[in-house]
Amino acid sequence: MPVPAVVILANPFAGRGVTADALGPVRRRLLDAGHRVRAVVNDDAALALQEVRTAVNLGATAVIAVGGDGTVHLALQAVAGTGVPLGIVATGHGNDTARALDLPLHDVEAAMDVILSGRVTHLDAGRADDRWFLTVLAAGFDAVVNERANRMRWPRGPWRYNLATLIEASSFRPLRYSLELDGVRSEHEGMLVAIANCPTFGGGLRIADGALTDDGFLDVVTVGQLNKLELARTYPRLFTGSLTSHPQYQVHRARRVTVHAPDVVAYADGERIGPLPLTVECIPSAVKVFA
Repeated sequence: MPVPAVVILANPFAGRGVTADALGPVRRRLLDAGHRVRAVVNDDAALALQEVRTAVNLGATAVIAVGGDGTVHLALQAVAGTGVPLGIVATGHGNDTARALDLPLHDVEAAMDVILSGRVTHLDAGRADDRWFLTVLAAGFDAVVNERANRMRWPRGPWRYNLATLIEASSFRPLRYSLELDGVRSEHEGMLVAIANCPTFGGGLRIADGALTDDGFLDVVTVGQLNKLELARTYPRLFTGSLTSHPQYQVHRARRVTVHAPDVVAYADGERIGPLPLTVECIPSAVKVFA
């Protein structure tokens, strides 16, 4: 039996059923273009990743992630560092990876046009221990919000993140951070540290305006102490990118970052990574993406 040339990875429950509906058109476009296809459709992330990694090791020539940032994150674990290109059909709620690359959102045919064009770009990727990410690693208030949002069943989409933010803002206290940027250590007290390879997270929240995916650096954002009222006033500025002018906002650029704060669980691409401390590296040109 020939090895499938293209692997489709999808979570059938992503995007409130939109992802499941997209599988047929994605498969059809690939078959019409003469590709052999294998679909990995599994809501068990560990089993799905094992299948995709096996296919990549056997010679799959591309992996197409159909879903949101979580699906892209899972596919990334299989293709980073291998030279196998990644295609993105963005049908999820956040889609920050697709947004950073100016890829079509919720338009399967347009996304497949990009993939079937064959044009690829090389992107940097962050690596935290053995986990890769493309967008932002959150470590602080942003991570606490992510943890809360992942436990919520209502509302759906970006509004769930917004509601989780309002809930957590009522009780969050500034954290004491230890940072090491390319070997230089410093101490911070504040709301968050975000280690960004892309400008946005959380479905378009512009935490690191100006961050580039191909410059060999991570943008390390810190936000200092804010009281509850100021935090509530500041949050809407994430939608416009104007947070960068806030006096408590700072950004540094580094290739290697170690971050530590007590009782903080880090998230990257919206996925749970693990407790701090973590060391994060920027790996230049780690992944090829159809774009």
